[in-house]
Amino acid sequence: MEEIYIVCKGLLDPVFIVFVLLLAAFFVGWRASKKKTGILILLLAIILFYGASIFPAANYLCRYLEKDYINNPATPDDDIDVVVVLGHGVKDINTLNNTFPTERTAARVLHAVAVYNKMESKYFVCSGKRTGKVTEAAVMARLAQNLGVPKEKIKIEDKSANTWQNAAELNKMFTNKNISVGIVTSAYHMKRSVREFNKYFNNVVPLPAGYLYSSTSVNSVLNYIPQSEELYKTSIALKEIVGQLWYKIK
Repeated sequence: MEEIYIVCKGLLDPVFIVFVLLLAAFFVGWRASKKKTGILILLLAIILFYGASIFPAANYLCRYLEKDYINNPATPDDDIDVVVVLGHGVKDINTLNNTFPTERTAARVLHAVAVYNKMESKYFVCSGKRTGKVTEAAVMARLAQNLGVPKEKIKIEDKSANTWQNAAELNKMFTNKNISVGIVTSAYHMKRSVREFNKYFNNVVPLPAGYLYSSTSVNSVLNYIPQSEELYKTSIALKEIVGQLWYKIK
């Protein structure tokens, strides 16, 4: 019964509904149109849309990006001098007159605080500008302080708008390039981040705050039904792949 309930909810997902409507349009068009070129293009779009929206394909792309931190997780033996948490957006809620971290930003801060406490780090750096009435760095610093990080240990870097600027601004902040720098970001974003920070510091430690990949063993029908969450994961993965290529070219 639980499986039936989960599948029924999946069938109400907007992505699945759009997929069904596209299929209906294809079959109607195939029967009504004499010229099949446009209908074949529609079929290609449906196939790509379906592949991008199901769990196996989305999960494969995420594993491709995160495999280095799944197979070889970082287990630092020594203390980390500086914990750097990279932002992933904030959102203003005007009725509350406040700016909040997105879920991914909050997850990164939470993991960064845990690392900071465990490794007895000297500094906790919040890095990121982005949009919002309050910068990402300031919002993350507020959250870190609420979670117990002393205010005097927190450094705010609120000028950077992307990953290579995150690294460049941290380079200005610390003159000693031999300090150990722990980078806290999402696993899919880690490879590009470490590459940028390695340009300036000699001891960079990747500390993934979360994974899009899931090694689930449940063979559910829902895995093959187009879902918004899987389309979102595919979108994130493809954007990161493009980002990695662009950074290599740059």
